Amino acid sequence: MASIKIPTPLRAYAGGEAQVTVAGATVGAALNDLVTQHPDLKAHLFNGDDLRSFVNVFLDDEDVRFLEGMATEIGADAALRIIPSIAGGNANVRKIDQTALKTGQLLTIVLLVTAFVMNSPLLVLLVGLAQLTGALALPYAPYKLAYERVVKPLGIAKPNLQLGTPEPHRFALLVGALFNFTAALMLWAGAGGIGWGLVAVVLVLANLNLWLNFCAGCWMYYQLHRLGIPGFTQARLS
Repeated sequence: MASIKIPTPLRAYAGGEAQVTVAGATVGAALNDLVTQHPDLKAHLFNGDDLRSFVNVFLDDEDVRFLEGMATEIGADAALRIIPSIAGGNANVRKIDQTALKTGQLLTIVLLVTAFVMNSPLLVLLVGLAQLTGALALPYAPYKLAYERVVKPLGIAKPNLQLGTPEPHRFALLVGALFNFTAALMLWAGAGGIGWGLVAVVLVLANLNLWLNFCAGCWMYYQLHRLGIPGFTQARLS
């Protein structure tokens, strides 16, 4: 049967057990069986029928929120872990899939290089739209779909979940989108030097992020936060 590891702060509500054997074909069913066995756990794990925002459930080192959530299927010998967020439950700190970010950066580089070779302002505009939909966290964002429907299912790259907040990365996408939109307009206006120069800036920054893990847009976001600019609410994790 599947098992769930209980974190130390919650063991008092699970009869002192560090690990509980549970039944169920999905993560949700396994958690329901857990709280059936230990009812005192329910208030600490669930808000009504929903998993609390500061409770993270991992299956084989992957946060189930980045899989199929509570509907994630599990095997008979699955090992689940419950991990409350740091500081007893800071809902602002979430898990960021670095592989998803890298996928977007790589696609940006490939598509913009292709746009330059083909001399295609339209492709530059489409890259900007892809970045904008990502910045707005829309469910049909092309980079998100490429990662979730191609990269992950085919096993091209494994998820790499790290503590973080998505807002700085979304701001970086927004900055990239603005550069690409402006570049496309310049190219259509016949100002090729300016247009491709802006594209080159995006390419350099995307490569810095992809290979050296330096996110210039994120850095800008944190500086604006330090200055107290409204809307920039997330501080850099220490």
